[in-house]
Amino acid sequence: MEPRWMADEMLGRLARYLRFMGFDTAYARGWTDHEVRARTQLEGRILLTRDRTLARQTPGAVGLCATDIDGQLAELRKAFPTIRWEVHPERCTLCNGALGRWIPSPEEPLPRGAPRELVEHGLALYRCPDCRHVYWEGSHSEKVRSHIARATHPSGA
Repeated sequence: MEPRWMADEMLGRLARYLRFMGFDTAYARGWTDHEVRARTQLEGRILLTRDRTLARQTPGAVGLCATDIDGQLAELRKAFPTIRWEVHPERCTLCNGALGRWIPSPEEPLPRGAPRELVEHGLALYRCPDCRHVYWEGSHSEKVRSHIARATHPSGA
């Protein structure tokens, strides 16, 4: 079973990257330390934090040292070497909702920037049922995939 994460307020970018990889990742934006600890325990999550005090006060928390996304991903890979570290379109990067395959009707408007050819060629579109954000494979997906691969699979690993 894959871990369910709780990223504290200092790790918003990491939360989005973990969601790109399909991980159920809550983001504790604007929460007090007490709220973070309580929700982490209540929801059965692993807290990811750069706050040393919060890490010490939360059982099972992972304290990260790196300030950049590459370093943070590398630290997580080292702490959890057996889980998959690759992009999976399963989670909304905005709200953490579970994505579902979406086939728009011909008259339904596509989101800004989504090429109509995606629908015409039957390529996968995914939509979040919670916030309605739409995702598709494009150049942005390749950039994210490449970035995650570099950070989590260093040369020779």
